[in-house]
Amino acid sequence: EDFEILAINDGSTDGTRMVLDELEKEIPEFRGVHHEINQGYGGAVQTGFRSATKDLVFFSDGDGQFDITEISLFLDAIDDYEAVLGFRKARQDPFHRKVFAKCWGTLIRILFGIRVRDLDCAFKMFRREHIESIQFETQGAMITTELLAKLSKRPDFTFTQIGVTHLPRTAGEQSGGSPKVVLRAFKELFRMYGRLKNYQPPNV
Repeated sequence: EDFEILAINDGSTDGTRMVLDELEKEIPEFRGVHHEINQGYGGAVQTGFRSATKDLVFFSDGDGQFDITEISLFLDAIDDYEAVLGFRKARQDPFHRKVFAKCWGTLIRILFGIRVRDLDCAFKMFRREHIESIQFETQGAMITTELLAKLSKRPDFTFTQIGVTHLPRTAGEQSGGSPKVVLRAFKELFRMYGRLKNYQPPNV
C-alpha cells in the first residue's frame, strides 16, 4: 500500500524529537515534522495537513485513546464520500467533560449548522483536495470546527460517520476543562462565527 506516517512534534522538550528521529531511521514510511516553538493544536494539525502528500489524509491524536487499527473501517468507507468522521462510541472521559462536550456540540450545530455527532473526535479522514481548498484562520483548538464549517458550504462535500473505540487516558493531562481554556474557547468560537457567518466557498 502507498502510505506515509507523519508525527507532528509541537515544540516538545521531553526528548520527542530524538524518538521521532530514531523512528525515521527504522520505518521508511515515517516522517517526523518539528515545530521549534509550540504552535498549539490547530497549528500542529495545519502542519500535518500541509506536510501530507497522499490523496487521503487521516489524523488522530497521539495520546493513546484510540485504536489505530480501526482506520481500516475508514478506508473501506471513503470510496463513497469526501470524508469519514469518527465518533466516540463510549467516551472515556470524566462526566463533566462529557456534559461540556454535549453542550458545546449543540452550540456549534446552532451557530454553524454542522450536523456531526462528535465534532472534536480526533479520528477523521479527508480527501486531500478538500483540505487544500481551505484557507485556515485559526491556530487554536477549533481547527476542526473551521474545517467542517467551511467544507459543509460546498455542494460537493459528502461525509459519513463511524463509531470508534475510545480508550481511557493513560498518560498526559487534560486541560480542556479548566476555566481559562473554556473561556478562551468561547472567545474563539464567537470570533469565528463573526468571520464565517457569511462565508462562501470558492467557485460557489
